[in-house]
Amino acid sequence: MSLNLNEFLGRTKSLFRKRRMNREMVEELEFHQALLRERLIRDGLSQSQARATARRTFGNTARWHERLRELWQFRTLENLFRDITFSIRLLRKTPGFTVIALLTLALGVGANTAVFSLVNSLLLRPLSIPHSEELIVFGMYRGDLNIINSFPVPFFRALESKHDVFREAFAFFSEGMQVHGQSTNEDIPGVLVSGNYFDALQTPPIMGRYLTPADDRPGGSPEGLAAVISEGFWQSWFARSPNVIGSRLTIANTAFTVVGVMPKRFIGADPLRRPSIFVPLSAEPIIDAPRDLTSAGTHGWWLTAMARRQPGVTLDQINAALGPISMPIVRATVSEPSNINNLEKKHFHFAADSGSRGFTYIRSSFRKPLVTLFCMCGGILLLACLNLASLLMARAAARERELATRFAMGATRRRLIQQLLIESLLLALAGTAIGLTLAPLVSQSLAITLLSGSGGDTLHLDTSPDLRVLSFAAAIALFSTVLIGLIPAIHATSGSLNEQIKDGQHAASARRRNRLQPIMLASEVALALILVVGAGLLATSLFRLFTSGAGFNPKGVVNIALSMEKQPLDGDALMRLYQQFGEGLSHQPGVASVSFARIVPLTRFMWDDDHSRPGGVSHDLYLNAVGPNYFQTMSIPIYQGREFRWSDTMSSGRKIIINQAAANLFFPNQNPIGQRLLHGDKKKDEFDIVAVVGDAKYENLRDTAPAAAYLPITQIEDKKPSFNAIVKTTGPIAPLAATARALTTRLAPDIPAPVLTTMDSVVEGSVSTERVMALLSVFFAACALLVTGIGLYGTLAYNTSRRTSEIGIRMALGAKRSSVMALVFRSNAVIAAFGLAAGLATALAASRALSSFLYETSPRDPWIIISAVLSLGIIASVASLYPALRAARIEPIAAIRCE
Repeated sequence: MSLNLNEFLGRTKSLFRKRRMNREMVEELEFHQALLRERLIRDGLSQSQARATARRTFGNTARWHERLRELWQFRTLENLFRDITFSIRLLRKTPGFTVIALLTLALGVGANTAVFSLVNSLLLRPLSIPHSEELIVFGMYRGDLNIINSFPVPFFRALESKHDVFREAFAFFSEGMQVHGQSTNEDIPGVLVSGNYFDALQTPPIMGRYLTPADDRPGGSPEGLAAVISEGFWQSWFARSPNVIGSRLTIANTAFTVVGVMPKRFIGADPLRRPSIFVPLSAEPIIDAPRDLTSAGTHGWWLTAMARRQPGVTLDQINAALGPISMPIVRATVSEPSNINNLEKKHFHFAADSGSRGFTYIRSSFRKPLVTLFCMCGGILLLACLNLASLLMARAAARERELATRFAMGATRRRLIQQLLIESLLLALAGTAIGLTLAPLVSQSLAITLLSGSGGDTLHLDTSPDLRVLSFAAAIALFSTVLIGLIPAIHATSGSLNEQIKDGQHAASARRRNRLQPIMLASEVALALILVVGAGLLATSLFRLFTSGAGFNPKGVVNIALSMEKQPLDGDALMRLYQQFGEGLSHQPGVASVSFARIVPLTRFMWDDDHSRPGGVSHDLYLNAVGPNYFQTMSIPIYQGREFRWSDTMSSGRKIIINQAAANLFFPNQNPIGQRLLHGDKKKDEFDIVAVVGDAKYENLRDTAPAAAYLPITQIEDKKPSFNAIVKTTGPIAPLAATARALTTRLAPDIPAPVLTTMDSVVEGSVSTERVMALLSVFFAACALLVTGIGLYGTLAYNTSRRTSEIGIRMALGAKRSSVMALVFRSNAVIAAFGLAAGLATALAASRALSSFLYETSPRDPWIIISAVLSLGIIASVASLYPALRAARIEPIAAIRCE
C-alpha cells in the first residue's frame, strides 16, 4: 500500500518537474551505459567494441526514455496534455476559423444564459430564506380556472387562525410610504406585514427585533406603532448609527418607533421588491389615509396571503383541508346574502400552491414570453452547433491524410476521436466563457426593459448567476462539445483510414464519405428559416401595434404625479391648489397647455362602473376624472360640445363627457349632447353629457378603445384625490421638473417631490414585453442568417478545396469554367432548397405558438413567409457564389500537380 502511495506521489511530482526528471533520466541511462562499457573494457574489449556492444545491449535510447516516462508519468493525463497542446496549435494556425467558431458559440451560449438567467430569477429561484420549500401561497377560485391571489382582510384573518395543516400564516402588501425627511417628505418603498410575517420567513434581524403579532393591532403595541427598517435604509437615513433602535420615524405624518434592522440579503416574500420599511398590517388606515382598505372588509381585495406547511404535510393535504372550511369562512365574514349565494353558485373555495419562490403578480404575465424567448435562444444555440459541426466535419475531411497516417503509425481510433473531441471541448469552453462574461450585462438590460412597463422604477429582478445558471452553462458547454465534436470525430475516423492514404483528395472518396454533411446543412437552413419567420411575425406585429394609434398624441406630453393624501387641504381648497399648480406650470416657457387626470392612459390602471340612459339598459363604462383642457393637451378630438371648466362644480350640476364608442352604445343615430346618463344600479346620480370626444386606448395598446366616459375633477367625491398633471410641452423637461418641484414646495410642502414621466415612455412601457420579444427575435434572426451564411460558405469552401484535382481534370478534359461554377453552385442550391422546404413546413406549424403575441397579424402571413424564404435564399446564394468563382478560376495543370 505504501508502495502504491509512493508511486502516486512520485508521478504527481513529475507533473511539475518534467525537465528535471528528463535530465535525471538521461543521466541515469548514461551512467548505466558507462558502467557496462567499463565492465566490457575490463573483459578485454576495445573502447569502440565496448561502445558498440553497449548500444546493442540497451537498444534504442528514445524507446528507453519512453518506457521510463511511462513508469513515472500519468499516461492518460500526459496524453490529454499533449492533445490540448496540439489542439491549441491547430486553432492558432487557423485564426479565422477559430474567431468565427468562438463568436458563434459565444452568441449562442450568451443569449441562452442571459434569457435563462431571467427565467431562473423570475420563475425558478427560491427565496433566500431558510427552508423556503415549506412556504405556500393562498389563492381563491370563483367558478373559473383563474386563481385570485388578492385577499380581503376578513378572509386572511380567518385563515390566520387555522393551524391544522399549515402554520404561521401571514399577509403582506407592498406600497410606497411617505417618510418625513430633513426638508420634505420622500416616497420610500415599504411593505405592510401581518404579525407572523417575520416568524414565517425565519430571518433574524441584525439589530433589535422584528414585528410580532403584538404589533399587528390597531394602534400598535402598548409601546406604540413599531417599524422595522432594512440595512440599506439604516445606512442612508441613519448612517449606520448603533442607536437606531428606539429612533422615531415619521411615516404618513405619524410617529413610528424603529424596533429592528433586517439584513441586506432579506428582501421579503416578493422577489421583485426591495422594501426599506416594514410596518404592521393594522397600520394600513394610517399609511393609506384617507383610504381605508382594512375597513372595506370583504369589499377590499388587496392582500397576498402565505403560510408555512406543518411538518410532513403535503400540498394535496392542505388543499383537501381548505375545501371544507372555505364556505364557512365566507358565511362568517361576508355580510351580503346575495354575495354569499353568488359565491356558492360559483363553487368558491380556497387553494394553496407552492410559495418557495415567493409571490409576485407579474410572474404569470411574463412566464409565456420568457419561455418563448428561451425556445428561440435554444434554436440559436442549436444552429450555432450545427454550423460548427459542419465546419469541423469539412475541416476533419481535409485532414484525412494526416489522420490516416497517424492511424497507420499505431494510433487507435479512440485516440484520434479523443484528440478531435479535445479540440471541440476547447472551442466549447472558450465560447462558453465569453458567453458567460457577456450574459449578466445582457440579462440585466433585458430585465430593465421587461419591467419598464410594470413599475420598473420600483421593481428589481436579480439576474446574478447562481449555481443553477452555472450548471446550465456547464450543460451547454457539454452539449456543444458533443454536438460539434463527436459527430465530426466519428465521421472523420470511420471506414478504412488506410485507404485515405491512397485515395488522397479524390472526389470519389469525398462523395462516399460526405452524406451526413448535406443533412446538417439543410437542417441549418430549416432552423434559420423558422427563426426568421418568427422574427418577421413579431416585428410586423409590433409595427402594427405602434401604428394602430392610441387615440391621442403622446409626443411632448409629460405626466407629473402628485400625492395629495397626506396634506391638510381637501374639497374646494384642494381644487384651488390644483388650479394654482396648473397656472404655475402654464407660465413655464415651452408649455403649450396643462391639465389633470386621475388615470394616465396605458398604465394598466382602470376604473369602471355601470351607467345607463333613462329607461335603458346598463352598460359598463371605463371612467377617468380629468381637468380643463385635457383633450386639447392629449390631442384627443372633440366632435361635439366643450371641455370641462373649473366652474363645473357640484353646484353647477353633474357633468360627463363620453367618447364615440359610448355614444354609439347609448345613443345610436342620436345627438348625445344634452342627454343624460344614470350611474349604478340605484341610478340616483344623473350626469349631463356636455361633449363627445374621440376614442382613446385605455389600459393597453392591444385592446380596442372601450366605451369610456370622463368626469370633471372638480366633481370627484374623494376627500383628498391625487391627480397627475398632464403637460404639453415643446421644450426639454428639466426646467419643467425644477418648476414642478418649486411649486410643490410652495403650495404643498407636506407631499413628496413630484415624479415626472413622458407619455412616450408610458406608451413604450405598455408594450415592453412585445418590444423585447420583437427586438430579440429580429436579432436572433439576423444572427441565424449570418451563422447560416458562414456555415454554407465555410463548408462549401472546404469541400471545393478538396475537389481541386477533380475540378482540374474536368477542366483539362474540356469542361467550361461556367459549367464548373454551376456544378459547385448547384450543390449548395440543392441543400438550401431542401432546407427551405423542410423549414417552411415546420415554420407554418410552429408559428401558431406565437398567435397570442401577435397583433392584427396572421401566423401564416404570406408576405412575411415569402420575405423570409427570399432573404434566406439570397444569403445561401451569396454564400455559395464565392467558392463557385474560386472553383472556376482553378488552373487544370496546377490542380493536377497538387495531388
